[in-house]
Amino acid sequence: MSDTIFSKIIRREIPADIVYEDDDVLGFRDVNPQAPIHVLFIPKRPMATLNDAESGDAALLGKLLLACADYARQEGVAEQGYRTVINCNDDGGQTVFHLHVHLLAGRRLTWPPG
Repeated sequence: MSDTIFSKIIRREIPADIVYEDDDVLGFRDVNPQAPIHVLFIPKRPMATLNDAESGDAALLGKLLLACADYARQEGVAEQGYRTVINCNDDGGQTVFHLHVHLLAGRRLTWPPG
């Protein structure tokens, strides 16, 4: 996997507004938010896309989603609702090839997104 902006955030080589961190997961505010709350949750271990996940990654993938849920509760939006999104590859809208989960909340979210 190539070095990405997310790898540089993990290594603290570039600044980010980090709002969540544990041994395996980092969460930081999106620089181009699409909702009042827009946080990206990434594994600290590089994985380019969801397609690269293997059965041994199940615990890590679960930790990503649990981090999203924990953060939504912390921000007081869990009961109102929130959206989690994983984009995969170009046609799926992925622009940074380091697996990440978008957590969007703080307003009514419609489908299709907009």
